[in-house]
Amino acid sequence: MKRLVVLIVTLAVTLVSTPQTQAQESATIQALATVVSALTITGTNNLNFGNVTPGTPKLIDKQTDVGLAGEWTLSGNPTAELTLDFTLPDSLRTASGSAMVVSFGITDASLDDGSGGGQTAPSSILNPLIVETRNIGAGGALTIWIGGQVSPTPAQTGGAYAADIILTVTLTGN
Repeated sequence: MKRLVVLIVTLAVTLVSTPQTQAQESATIQALATVVSALTITGTNNLNFGNVTPGTPKLIDKQTDVGLAGEWTLSGNPTAELTLDFTLPDSLRTASGSAMVVSFGITDASLDDGSGGGQTAPSSILNPLIVETRNIGAGGALTIWIGGQVSPTPAQTGGAYAADIILTVTLTGN
């Protein structure tokens, strides 16, 4: 009889303490965002040394050699702060691997933020050998030019030489 009482009490406690299950349903949504670029950069002109004579260095000036100096155009939020980081080659190469020395100096780049007079009278000189911090112009544009020098040896192999010059631009958030 004691067992029957324990069994009835256990059954009663279980029934009373078990919550009633209601019908449940759920639905999921996504959190969405589209990041739009606050900055656009375009390489608009190659640094072009043209025909080079063996044994004779050739310099392209960022300001005076219009159409030959390398050029990038940037657009973005007016006055946004950014860093400019050049990755410069130490040589140009042919498809077969022949190399010709190319060099860049501390004043071989310049920029115009709209407050200067374009390539021949830029707003500022840049040092392409270091990371520089600058601002996009008040009009939302910035143009950058680069010159340099090739130094062919007297026995330089003929052919077409090339190398990449990379300008990495990063918004600082300031």
